[in-house]
Amino acid sequence: MGWTKDVTVVRPDKFIICLAPHTSNWDFLIGQLYACSEGMKINFLMKKEWFFWPLGGIFRRMGGIPVWRSKHTSLTDRLADEARSARRFALCITPEGTRSLNPDWKLGFYYIAKKAGIPILLYGVDYEKKLIRCTMAMTPEGDDEKNIRDVKLYFKDFKGKHPEKFTIGKL
Repeated sequence: MGWTKDVTVVRPDKFIICLAPHTSNWDFLIGQLYACSEGMKINFLMKKEWFFWPLGGIFRRMGGIPVWRSKHTSLTDRLADEARSARRFALCITPEGTRSLNPDWKLGFYYIAKKAGIPILLYGVDYEKKLIRCTMAMTPEGDDEKNIRDVKLYFKDFKGKHPEKFTIGKL
């Protein structure tokens, strides 16, 4: 498919991937192909509406975790607890939480990592360059506002499949 990678961050036993931009369903396919080519088994969050028969069973076997966006289910706390107690933990989250333009990123990826004391690996998908890049990781501690700003700035130059649907929002 002509994609290349620029990945300089070593994957530890436990981590969260913050993946952006997320502007198309193609992001899922590209991400799954990349993970498979790298021998990675990574769980991912997906809105519960995708978990209907027969896709629900397929997505669950692939590592999908359904998200009820209209309910407060303590998912962040549950995932942080699971990360702390597991020997290996790998979870991919798109901070926009949607394929539509969203300047108000969901910060669950950050708070799961902070509560669990695990690093966040920043993976950018650039359709213009056909590039998957991860050259930055961080373990949330200290100034949350500055850390989140740094995460957003990392993604500012990546071009999604539909660039008009991606923003890092206010800094």
